[in-house]
Amino acid sequence: MPKQFLLLWAIICSGVITYFCLTDSSNIPAVNFPSIDKIVHFCFHFGFTISWILFFKKELKGKAPDDYKAYLISFIFSVFFGITIEILQGVFTVTRASDVTDVLANALGAVVGVFTAIAFKKQIDKI
Repeated sequence: MPKQFLLLWAIICSGVITYFCLTDSSNIPAVNFPSIDKIVHFCFHFGFTISWILFFKKELKGKAPDDYKAYLISFIFSVFFGITIEILQGVFTVTRASDVTDVLANALGAVVGVFTAIAFKKQIDKI
C-alpha cells in the first residue's frame, strides 16, 4: 500500500477526531451509558495511534534499524494531540471543557494501540 494513502488515511482520521472533539456537544444525542465519553476517547486514540503507526512504519522502512521509532513517534504524537485537543476544548468551545481524565483515556488508547500493533506486527508489515 502506498505511503501517500496511509498518510492521507491518518490525516483523515485526525481530522475526524478533531471535528468530533471540537464540535458543539449540544448537537450530540445524549447516551445513558456509564463512562461513554472515556470509551470514545480511548477508541479515538486507539485508532489514531494505529493509523499513524501504519504510516510511520512505511515512511521509516529501510531508514530505521528497528520499528520502535514508528511506535514511539505515533504514541508521543497521539498523547500530545490529545492534550492539545483538551486545551482547545477549554479555550475555544462553549459546550465542552478540558478534562484530565480524557487525557488519561487518550493515553490509554494510545498505549493499547501500540501494543496491539506490536502484537499484529507480521500482518502490519505486509501492508
